[in-house]
Amino acid sequence: MKRLLVLLGVAGVSLSAVFVRWSTAPSLVLAVYRMVFSALLLLPLAIARREEFRTLRRRELCLSLLSGAFLGAHFACYFESLRWTSIAAAVVLVDTEVIFVALASVLLLRKKLGCRAWTAVLLAFGGSAAVALADASGGGGTALRGNLFALTGSVCMAVYTMLGTVCRRRLSTTIYTWLVYAAAAGTVLSAALVSRQSLVGWGTENLLAALGMAVFCTLLGHSVFSWGLKFLPPAFVSTVKLLEPVFASVWGLFLFGERPGVQVILGGGVILLGIALYSREDG
Repeated sequence: MKRLLVLLGVAGVSLSAVFVRWSTAPSLVLAVYRMVFSALLLLPLAIARREEFRTLRRRELCLSLLSGAFLGAHFACYFESLRWTSIAAAVVLVDTEVIFVALASVLLLRKKLGCRAWTAVLLAFGGSAAVALADASGGGGTALRGNLFALTGSVCMAVYTMLGTVCRRRLSTTIYTWLVYAAAAGTVLSAALVSRQSLVGWGTENLLAALGMAVFCTLLGHSVFSWGLKFLPPAFVSTVKLLEPVFASVWGLFLFGERPGVQVILGGGVILLGIALYSREDG
């Protein structure tokens, strides 16, 4: 059941690319709108658990805020990558996070991943790569720039995931995610102010796009990932996220009439095989 909820979270997160493509505001503006909405929507639940703030340790507070800063940086990089490369390429490169998380789990958390687990991770990543190659022409001459932004976002997301693994050992999902979203909002807002990016005058459609991302992608997506980190290995959570390109292709079919090719279908099958293999390894 826990794995199924994480899978549904991936479906929510995959809508992010759709909302970004529908929007017209700059990447930083969208990131600010999204994280401010996310923090405000979660605020009533955080207030209801305000007693937990009294037991919050300084180390937990600092790590949660740092985790949020990396999440904000991830969103800024990911949104920008979608301006320069294809949705499939951007999503799959961001999802290389699973490789960084698996390595960090071994090197920093001293967790042992067996041969089956590593095979599962590589299978899932290979399936995502196949999905990206199916849309290789989408990025044009600007693809390299977009891909570099996506890779940077991948590293930021990996750090966010690992920090979340540490913080979620004691903190509730509500308090941890609110701290993270507030810190992410502060990070992207600071970046927008430093770059002198105007935050007003972008129209109702961009506010609605950001609100959609806050509800479906953040609260019903990333919050589910944060919840799952308390019960599931971080490498498993990251591996399941590799299904995002497949879900994105499904949204593209229903919303934009983009039919996925055979390569996308086969790639999705390889990803599912990798996830199933990892689930058996984790027992």
